[in-house]
Amino acid sequence: MASTHTGRATRQFLANRIEIRHSVAYERKLMAHPAKFRYTQNHQWIDVNGDIGTVGLTDYAQSRLDEIVSVELPKTGASLEAGKPLGTVESVKTVNEIDSPVSGEVVEVNPALKDAPGKINSDPHGQGWLIKVRLKNRSEVDGLMDAAAYEAYVAVSSQQAAAG
Repeated sequence: MASTHTGRATRQFLANRIEIRHSVAYERKLMAHPAKFRYTQNHQWIDVNGDIGTVGLTDYAQSRLDEIVSVELPKTGASLEAGKPLGTVESVKTVNEIDSPVSGEVVEVNPALKDAPGKINSDPHGQGWLIKVRLKNRSEVDGLMDAAAYEAYVAVSSQQAAAG
């Protein structure tokens, strides 16, 4: 019986150590979030140029999802509402809804993701973008976090996850 208990304790110790290493390693990369983007608490980003916003998942989101195997996005012309689902992302771990950071009309969907959804993992703030939206209400963007606030939010979230 002692060896079973010791084995279980060792596995738990190693699992905790791996999680701590993952959190520490990720925290070292926190500055990877582009300063000009705005961020949601649900780990989406938006990069606004004029009245068009490019939307994607953050590096933190893709790292938590693990390997992304498919993505379901709205069609061009679809109407979006801030905080409401715009699609789903499926990874080897789970299927998650993606919320829209803003209200507006979809003007473009990233065609590369149909055949290569892994671009979200390999380049989440670049070629892994999801959609482009014509903004309905620019003030919604102003209510989102800047990069520094998002990085602080992720750091606190990571610490709570490691503790809990």
